[in-house]
Amino acid sequence: MIPAMPAHAASSRRASAVVLRFGRFAAMGAVAVLILVAGVWASWGTAQHVMLTKGRERGTVEVTRCGPKTCSGRYTPLSEGSLPRSRVVLEKSVAVEQGGAYTVVMKPGGDEAVRSGPAGVLYAWVPLGGALLLASVVVAGGLLRTRAAWVLALSGVGLLTAAFVTV
Repeated sequence: MIPAMPAHAASSRRASAVVLRFGRFAAMGAVAVLILVAGVWASWGTAQHVMLTKGRERGTVEVTRCGPKTCSGRYTPLSEGSLPRSRVVLEKSVAVEQGGAYTVVMKPGGDEAVRSGPAGVLYAWVPLGGALLLASVVVAGGLLRTRAAWVLALSGVGLLTAAFVTV
């Protein structure tokens, strides 16, 4: 401390450092939570149809045509009350190819289908896996919580790897 400096200046400097540290933790914590919520939100749009299948139409699709973003084919029902359809649309991914047959769940009110079973569930949660990886960087760098960051990162890698292997 400088001899001419009053004693309360040093204590206010410490107080401002504490406030800045708390502000950084609050901001980075909010960013990490926002990333995770966005990952769940992006995943839930598809996951709800795959995971909550009670009362939904279930069946198989034989893919006959694939375009740049979607594939389509004939739908054969497996559940009661489901009607056969000559054409349903399935999102094209690396795991859907022309000539293949896939178990699906129909989205209500349309001709759009999503993959079901373990492959469909894991594929639906892929955005959450990416969000876990991104949040781990924020937690490690912004919050300085390396153990929590490793848990998030390993969870994200595990989810993405399981989806890749299953699909």
